[in-house]
Amino acid sequence: MDIKDIRKILILGAGTMGQQIGLLCAFHGYDVVIYDLKQKILADARKRIQRKADKWVLSNQFPAMDKEPALNRITMTDNLDEAAEGIDLISESVPEDPELKGKIFYEFHKRCKEETIFTTNTSSLLPSMFAKTSGRPDRLCALHFHDISITNIVDVMPHATTSPEVTELVTSFAQAIGQIPIVLKRENNGYVFNNMLMALMDSALSMAANDIAPIEEIDRSWMGIMHTLIGPFGIMDSIGLDTVWKVTDYWASQLNTGKAKNNAAFLKKYMDEGRLGIKTNQGFYKYPNPAYARPDFISNKLPSATD
Repeated sequence: MDIKDIRKILILGAGTMGQQIGLLCAFHGYDVVIYDLKQKILADARKRIQRKADKWVLSNQFPAMDKEPALNRITMTDNLDEAAEGIDLISESVPEDPELKGKIFYEFHKRCKEETIFTTNTSSLLPSMFAKTSGRPDRLCALHFHDISITNIVDVMPHATTSPEVTELVTSFAQAIGQIPIVLKRENNGYVFNNMLMALMDSALSMAANDIAPIEEIDRSWMGIMHTLIGPFGIMDSIGLDTVWKVTDYWASQLNTGKAKNNAAFLKKYMDEGRLGIKTNQGFYKYPNPAYARPDFISNKLPSATD
């Protein structure tokens, strides 16, 4: 199999990342199928993809003339057989549960052609956790995207039995869709950037959960010293607190430490209140005008991040 043989892409999961990856592939000329469990999920995703396409055109990420052709390349289905037909490469973005990932991959292992490459967009798990249950461990590796609206850096991470040919093909595919691949030699939790980011978020959550400092003060400290436009809690809002909680809760169950459990419990309160970050217009901050975006956020003490 060669890079020219990759023409049709299947996106597993119609959430935020699945939408971005699917739209990116479509803008680069690939036929895209997005699979999820329910038609309502897919219908909502279609609307968000159309809005995202508009934003990408307005921000000059892609020419306006390419928008409609790209959108027309995207089809959606909740039917496994339809989703698997003619697929050359799969990008998986389902919840961070290794058992679930293994099961969904195996369903497509039974239906896809032998040459189909499986990639996972997992943020915190390792491909080896579900490689065997996927049915084709030698053709599975991680192709991890960040927020495509702000960066074109991606991670390519093989596991111990990934075929070198597959790693090379996935790297070439990343380049074909305009991304800059960071290729790891071996598995590492959180890849490169996320490994550092998870340590930052873990530390920030721990300080807030233990009432050491309010969230806005923690962000002010990071932003003021590092000269960034956003702090760890603003970053978590942009990722989605449901995603951050799922990752944190998974590792809390694996590590079984007081710190990890406290962090998960702290996030769960926001989950229960429906405060999931930017996607719900409220998380640690209120949107569309979060406190951290104010010109005086660092220089002046503010009453509360949620004001």
